[in-house]
Amino acid sequence: MTAFDQPVQLEEGPVTAPSLPQTRIVMSKHLSDAQLKRQHWLDLLFRNTTLFFAFLVLALLAGILISLFVGAYPAIQAFGLKFLVSDSWNPVTEEFGALVPIVGTLVTSFIALLIGIPVSFGIALFLTELSPRWLKRPLGTAIELLAGIPSIIYGMWGLFVFAPVFADHVEPWLNDHVGPLPVIGGLFIGPPMGIGVLTAGIILSIMVIPFIASVMRDVFEIVPAVLKESAYGVGCTTWEVVWNIVLPYTKAGVIGGVMLGFGRALGETMAVTFVIGNAYELQKSLLMPGNSIASALANEFTEAVGDLYTSALIELGLILFVITFIVLALSKILLMQLRKSEGRQS
Repeated sequence: MTAFDQPVQLEEGPVTAPSLPQTRIVMSKHLSDAQLKRQHWLDLLFRNTTLFFAFLVLALLAGILISLFVGAYPAIQAFGLKFLVSDSWNPVTEEFGALVPIVGTLVTSFIALLIGIPVSFGIALFLTELSPRWLKRPLGTAIELLAGIPSIIYGMWGLFVFAPVFADHVEPWLNDHVGPLPVIGGLFIGPPMGIGVLTAGIILSIMVIPFIASVMRDVFEIVPAVLKESAYGVGCTTWEVVWNIVLPYTKAGVIGGVMLGFGRALGETMAVTFVIGNAYELQKSLLMPGNSIASALANEFTEAVGDLYTSALIELGLILFVITFIVLALSKILLMQLRKSEGRQS
């Protein structure tokens, strides 16, 4: 029998306590398990809290939609789809139609974007690419301060300052020089009153420019400098760099800024109420008074007498809600199509 085949004898004796280092290891292990368990519960609490607030937003949105539908149901039942295409609005005979406010809302918002997008693009381009360093910060701050001016101030300024100047100097020129033109001439013929759909659209454009310009400036600044420097290095001009490098890189942010401005224009109330004229007449000329959904609600909701009158106004609010939802959905679809086209190009 070799030494390896001999049995090993264990010495019997009292079991001693673990040494101090071993005790520390065991305690730290137990502390780590407790901390992990606590972190798990905190993470679960955080996840459920954020989930609750997310569903709370959806619940509020659904609640607003349901309340609008319930309030508008008498008008929906009384007028049906005719409410969308009728231009009559007579509280005495209880004949209501939403065509004039819908057209006024869409036309003024379109005019605001038609003026505001190129101006905002020029401001953002100047601030990010062309402005000297000493002018960039004060000019950018001034643009952002315009967004903080209350809408009623814009409305008062538009009514008492802009409208008289527009009636005395701009509208006569439009009548004389643009009115005789074919196709578009009829849009600029009318008495020089100063207030009207065109005036409301111009005031709205001044209001949305700070929002669109600020977003465009911020997204233009995130373009990597190496991309622009490479384009300049191969001989591109500033316009070519912006058009071929900056805009493709930031198109999602630019579209988001435009949609932000469009949403502001659709829902603007007080400024439009001051200068649009608040007339329920469907006119071809942009110089004539009109109405919008928001201004109609602001002017008449407190004076509405009768369930049908109030229900018709609530249905106007429901229509504005649907228009805003459609605009946001279309913008989302546009962004999805842009991403798909990027995938095919790559």
